[in-house]
Amino acid sequence: MSETQTIASAQAENKTPRLETDLKEIAQDLVRRAMTGGATAAEAVAREGDEFSTTVRLGQVETLKESGARSIGVRVFFGKRAASTYSSDFSREGLERMLKSALELAKITSEDPFGGIPEARQLGSLSGALDLYHEDVYSLPGEARIDYARRAEKAAMDFDPRIKNSEGGSFDAATGRKVLVNSHGFVGEYRRSYCSVAAIPIAQDEKGNMQRDFWFSVARSLAKLESAEEVGKVAAQRTVRRLGARKAKTAHVPVIFDPMVSASILEHIFEGVNGDSVYRGASFLAGKLGQKIAGDTVTVIDDGTMPGGFGTATYTAKKLGLETTANASRGLAGTPGIGPGNYFLQPGARTPKQMIADVKEGLYVTEFLGHGANLVTGDYSRGASGLWISGGELTYPVEEITVAGNLKEMFFHISEVANDLEFRGSVAAPTIRIDGLTVGGE
Repeated sequence: MSETQTIASAQAENKTPRLETDLKEIAQDLVRRAMTGGATAAEAVAREGDEFSTTVRLGQVETLKESGARSIGVRVFFGKRAASTYSSDFSREGLERMLKSALELAKITSEDPFGGIPEARQLGSLSGALDLYHEDVYSLPGEARIDYARRAEKAAMDFDPRIKNSEGGSFDAATGRKVLVNSHGFVGEYRRSYCSVAAIPIAQDEKGNMQRDFWFSVARSLAKLESAEEVGKVAAQRTVRRLGARKAKTAHVPVIFDPMVSASILEHIFEGVNGDSVYRGASFLAGKLGQKIAGDTVTVIDDGTMPGGFGTATYTAKKLGLETTANASRGLAGTPGIGPGNYFLQPGARTPKQMIADVKEGLYVTEFLGHGANLVTGDYSRGASGLWISGGELTYPVEEITVAGNLKEMFFHISEVANDLEFRGSVAAPTIRIDGLTVGGE
């Protein structure tokens, strides 16, 4: 889980649970001591959590991990000079050593004219239940968690005789708590839970050619997780349909992006408006503030307040002379980065099947390979595989092809967005159609 930093001390399932550290009190004390030590501003971030992970391959447990973690970090300022340190040592001596290091380092670092913590007027919190934490993710005994992974793999293996191998079934669960305190008097915290089940089957045709694919389900609560059997079945369907893949003819055709890959297009928009990239002139969207950058079918939403959202939680704007958009992503140490909340493309009205039916000849992309987007120029070229569309139907699998265009044009050429938006992470997009792309093959 990204909210925890795993440490080596694994906790056996039948041990007495460790006492919950009063993270809020410790973080507040660190900030007070930093200010007493001469800092002009300070903030502290503390985390703790537990995680479980298992992989079953061909019915046998291949990996099994259960661990607990807790860590804390502090960032201090002396005017425009700043430094940060972090530790997993919560003893009084350990915390004192961490704070002393930060204070000493801050005095000798170079000044950052845009450095500092948010002003008090920019701080806030969300009240009410945000549906981020459910205790049931840890309600199953260890063997039942392993059985989740085993059932997902078995459902995939039993689906079709051509599925002869597997990279495994997996089950993960994690809980975490995060506290943020700063010298403006802000004290905030949230708890999160997470669980997932996945399967990665391998199919083989009569010529010995093999294909693999996957499927997974992820949720805040075990009660909202798709069944292991359904996950295994979908993984098998996605794998079998890739058998017999071949190259397609080079053509200039409509390309439809499966939701598993359409989110990557959405991420390029976020990267393009990343304030740091814009400030450095390293974005194809630099200088576009206030201008239209996509077609009328495109509505992008970034909402960090959605109940139950995978991106719900509560710097660079200063460089651009703008107000913060509350997209700072704070780790334990270092300068905050930039990250999305619940970031998604608003869905349309029609189903993916209806969208595909309108395409006489085209490509349905299910997987991209490598990284082929130049975020400075917008040039886009990526290896891909998927299914060829002919006469409005998915006809045969294709692989070893490329999809090429330019992001500045691609956003305007998103001609339709389907209605199948599902969140399997903090970034999500439905099936989308983009016209005017070049598919490179034979």
